[in-house]
Amino acid sequence: MSSPKAQLEKLPRSMQVVLLLGAVALAAFPLMPLTGVDFYLQMLSQMMILAIFAMSLDLLQGVTGLVSLGHAAYFGLAGYALAFLTPADTPISLWWSLPVSVLGAALAALIIGFFVVRTRGIYFIMVTMAFAQMVFFLFFDNKALGGSDGIYVNFRPEATLFGWNGIDLENKTTFYYFTLLVLVLVYAFLRRVLFSPFGRVLAGIRVNEHRMRAVGYGTFGYKLAAFTLAGALAGVAGFLWAAQTGFVNPELMGFHMSAHAIMMVILGGMGNFAGAIVGAFAFEYVMHFFKDLTKHWQLLMGGFIVLVVVFAPRGLLGLFSQFTGKRGAP
Repeated sequence: MSSPKAQLEKLPRSMQVVLLLGAVALAAFPLMPLTGVDFYLQMLSQMMILAIFAMSLDLLQGVTGLVSLGHAAYFGLAGYALAFLTPADTPISLWWSLPVSVLGAALAALIIGFFVVRTRGIYFIMVTMAFAQMVFFLFFDNKALGGSDGIYVNFRPEATLFGWNGIDLENKTTFYYFTLLVLVLVYAFLRRVLFSPFGRVLAGIRVNEHRMRAVGYGTFGYKLAAFTLAGALAGVAGFLWAAQTGFVNPELMGFHMSAHAIMMVILGGMGNFAGAIVGAFAFEYVMHFFKDLTKHWQLLMGGFIVLVVVFAPRGLLGLFSQFTGKRGAP
């Protein structure tokens, strides 16, 4: 089994301080007197949602070593679940629509995973993409499911608790803090999973699945559990995305969305969920910067990803860790 440092599972103290300062900055941002603060709140909320999505993929790709090109299917399914559950004239309760949407995504991941985790390598990658494309065209070609135009979510879920309506998700600031809370909870949960016996087995599968099977672990069950859990967490992100944007369409389940998540994980650094968060924020910021710079932003974005892969193969976190390590060395 590879050492924790090889995958940046244990963050250096300096990196922990930087990440903590980033979390404090996110918490304090809505309090700053800025012009157009609503726009930035919406943009940062989307970045945090994509960070949750990237962390869910990192559980598969960085921890277990399973590269999925169809992970967006569960992201989109949870968003569609919220759209179908929400009535046309009244908001739906958050406390039951969120669990139902996430369970729907988890169930889809369990069914699909039952077939795909039997494959390995390039076959696993191609089968995950094939299933995702099946789900994509199921919604794209079916008018009853919204077709290519998608579906509007007219109301954000209401979070009334025992008659108290202090959590108004229609308020952009409240939704921002709710998303930040979910981001922190998902990160803490995944870090706990990473260093649990279950997470150690997943790391062992990434390094040498044959050896794990030889010592008595049923790797199929562990991989299926990881696949299902990753799908459920992608569903959390998809639910928040649909609630925030008020619209879902088949593109949320498309190949491009899965590819974006993969690039976020690679950009930040695989094997550490903080890397997925950093990668999501960096990817979205750079993409918006290139979009404002030129209409050929895809070329610049592709070149940027290539440079990161060549000069920082362990991602931005790995680059930062290497830089601080050299500076701290005698």
